[in-house]
Amino acid sequence: MTVTVNTLKQMIREATEAAYEAADNFEQTHFPNGSWGACGFAWTNLYEHNGVRLKGNTKLGRLLKQAGIEQDWQRVFSVWNPSKYPTQNVDTLEAGARAAADVFKKYGFTAYAGSRLD
Repeated sequence: MTVTVNTLKQMIREATEAAYEAADNFEQTHFPNGSWGACGFAWTNLYEHNGVRLKGNTKLGRLLKQAGIEQDWQRVFSVWNPSKYPTQNVDTLEAGARAAADVFKKYGFTAYAGSRLD
């Protein structure tokens, strides 16, 4: 599969949908009556594609930026809150970030979820 801006945008949509579904399932399972735990943030980091480190000045790096995935302060490509789920619960958001990472892994990326408390 040739990676283009459009295929990357499609991957991002798929990852966002999977992340939202995972976050919603987590929220409904663990906090069914509206209560929730600790506040925080979650994201998905992309480090490599097919074993090659991602860099901002490569063709794929530029395509990722055009598709809307920016590099963080450590120069790692990062998708902030991939689920876009309307909560501050760090566990729910991290469930979504893990699901997004799984989608990116399916397409050859080395991807991991990250989170921190607020």
